[in-house]
Amino acid sequence: MRQRAALYAAVAAGGFRRYATYGTATAAGVFTNTVFGFILAYTYIALWDERPGLGGYDQAQALTFVWVSQSLLAAGSLIGGGFQEEMQERIRTGDIAVDLYRPADLQAWWLAADLGRAGFQLLGRGVVPLLAGALAFPLALPVDPVRWLLFLVSVVLALVVGFAVRYLVGLSAFWLMDGTGVNMMAVVVTIFFSGMLLPLTVFPGGFGEFVRTLPWAAMLQVPLDVLLGKNAGAGGAAGALGFQACWALVLLGLGRLVQSAATRKVVVQGG
Repeated sequence: MRQRAALYAAVAAGGFRRYATYGTATAAGVFTNTVFGFILAYTYIALWDERPGLGGYDQAQALTFVWVSQSLLAAGSLIGGGFQEEMQERIRTGDIAVDLYRPADLQAWWLAADLGRAGFQLLGRGVVPLLAGALAFPLALPVDPVRWLLFLVSVVLALVVGFAVRYLVGLSAFWLMDGTGVNMMAVVVTIFFSGMLLPLTVFPGGFGEFVRTLPWAAMLQVPLDVLLGKNAGAGGAAGALGFQACWALVLLGLGRLVQSAATRKVVVQGG
């Protein structure tokens, strides 16, 4: 068990180092996130001037939603990126057979690598946009260290949920000749249902309640609400984290079932 944990820790560290080598791409990503942050921030200011308290947020909270979202986009691969394209390519070329022969679980291997990537993106592309937003706008960032700790736990769970969804997208290549369409559809769904365009609390009635129960809400909406203290009291925060943990377990379990079916497919095709 200890050796296996050390192996996955090494894989995560390798994922961190791999993305740390792309200095120019990281700088370009920071610039892009910051520019889009300003565009969205001024859009939100205009919207909240017309509709104060929209979605249960005051203007400072709405602006915080914008800038913290920008700091999490790359880490959560909410608009693409991550590992699934590489995984699909390995499936297409047959290199996935090498991965299956490794003395490690396929799902756990990719999860460790993706968490390493996400860790770098949080630092490399998350800090500067958030600092820029905090300097330019009055944000409602908490001062309570417990709130920040709960937020970090929520972010980790959000990363796991995001990985689990993208792992299923990656596995689809075992049955599809080309994963481009699935990848594009997954990005569109994530953008709309995660809260990246607008907080999900803005959606009215039963539709709003429905979208807030979906796994995509666990990727962005829930961590932001934890940070902003929308889940009142310890019970509310525990419920939010429990919601994320449940979706992580369900989706990881589903991924293992699909992986098992895909492995049987590889064995049959390979004789």
